[in-house]
Amino acid sequence: MKLATIEIDKNPCLIFRINDELGVSIETLSKAFNLKLSWSSMQEFISSDSIMQQEIAHKVEKITQQPDQYNLIKLNKVTWLPPNPNTRKILGVAFNNKGIRKEAHFDPGCPNYFLKSSSCLNGHNEPVLIRDYYGNTIPEPELCLFIGNPGKDIKKEHALNHVFGYSITNDITSHGMKFSKDSLAVTRDQKIMRPEYTNWRKSYGSDENDLYFVYHTRSKNTDTFGPMGPWVTTQDEIKDPNNLRIHAYKNNQCFTDDTTQSYTFSIEDLIVDASRYFTLEAGDIISCGTAAKGNENFPHAHRNVLLNEEECQIDISIEGLGTLSHTVKHI
Repeated sequence: MKLATIEIDKNPCLIFRINDELGVSIETLSKAFNLKLSWSSMQEFISSDSIMQQEIAHKVEKITQQPDQYNLIKLNKVTWLPPNPNTRKILGVAFNNKGIRKEAHFDPGCPNYFLKSSSCLNGHNEPVLIRDYYGNTIPEPELCLFIGNPGKDIKKEHALNHVFGYSITNDITSHGMKFSKDSLAVTRDQKIMRPEYTNWRKSYGSDENDLYFVYHTRSKNTDTFGPMGPWVTTQDEIKDPNNLRIHAYKNNQCFTDDTTQSYTFSIEDLIVDASRYFTLEAGDIISCGTAAKGNENFPHAHRNVLLNEEECQIDISIEGLGTLSHTVKHI
């Protein structure tokens, strides 16, 4: 089952995919089958009873078989919103790709996280807006997952049971802001230095008391820096999330051809590790890591695509999930 959030009469509306051209709203579904639902949003659906979710999936299948009998939505005329605008937290996973992980001075042997806010999320076909003072800004095509069953200290053999579904995201990142407004270097008094302050990096002698801080707040959370969607595909339709092909295009030119097999840490590993520190709640999103394998024209993949230098069209396709598209506009 595929589901999404669109805007109808300036309000969010949960819909379900019937085919490439048509969807059905939760309101139409409820009325057609007298479901008497007490909720209407993606967050509420993810949090609902699994029996009700299965019932709705069954009703959607019935509509798919006889679509002409129902009041359906034409998908080419809708305004898409982020799949779950009400998510409480988005965990981004940095350097979760074997191709770029090898650049690390010393690998900590565990995932590295950052947080993104729901306010940066953007819907399918909605523009990413770039201002000149953002500087060097790049796309990062990624698989993301939605937590269904809450959990803490999750065991690896149970990890996928906590996944509601999967979607596509573009983790827009401004290196211009990351390494200026979001970064700070200090030289600390040797008397209060500790080994763990510098063990994670190489030392060149003259900088042994220098510390480097990078805060990803502006560089990854600026408005429109979180395109996501259009659909959430429920986990039962994805046989192996660790083997999904990912393509990304700029103006129809492929700049990334990779697979989730390139992830340093598997989907299960990410869920297990994250749940050691954060209680994973229904509707939470984990953005699993950048697809980073390029080609002859784009040898460094997404890092060869500078969104601040040209307005363009970006399309990201993930096997079994569909295609997320957006334009890039300079303002």
